[in-house]
Amino acid sequence: MDATSLATLWAAIALFIFLGAIIYLKVPGMLTKSLDARAVKISAELEEARRLREEAQQLLGQYQQKRKEAEKEAADIVAAAKREAELLASEAAKKTEDYVARRTALAEQKISQAEREAVSEVRASAVDIAVEAARALLAAKVDVKAGADLFKSALDDVKAKLN
Repeated sequence: MDATSLATLWAAIALFIFLGAIIYLKVPGMLTKSLDARAVKISAELEEARRLREEAQQLLGQYQQKRKEAEKEAADIVAAAKREAELLASEAAKKTEDYVARRTALAEQKISQAEREAVSEVRASAVDIAVEAARALLAAKVDVKAGADLFKSALDDVKAKLN
């Protein structure tokens, strides 16, 4: 036997001893258990990741629903505020119109009263002037007794016409 064959023989024997030791020490079973445990761990992690993904999807759905509800509530609040502002504006306009109408009516009443007072004053002045003029005229033309009778009758006529 030459040296290379002898080395090959010893290498083969060492290989069989090594394989025997591995089998005796149950290394393939340990490898299988280790790989199975790792597969179970990976499967559990995948299941956990799937569960977390589903929870995240549910939370996302809930938050989207809450966002929609909040947007709707905000839109309702804005619409209510607009309606209230329009109502307040219309009430303010109506109150302003009522105030202006009352002030106009009051001013018209005051103007009407002032006109009546002015007409009364003019009439009273005209009567006084007419009476004075009539008295002066009659005093110059008529004697005292006839003047007094004439003055009384003119004064009665003027009073009757004014009343």
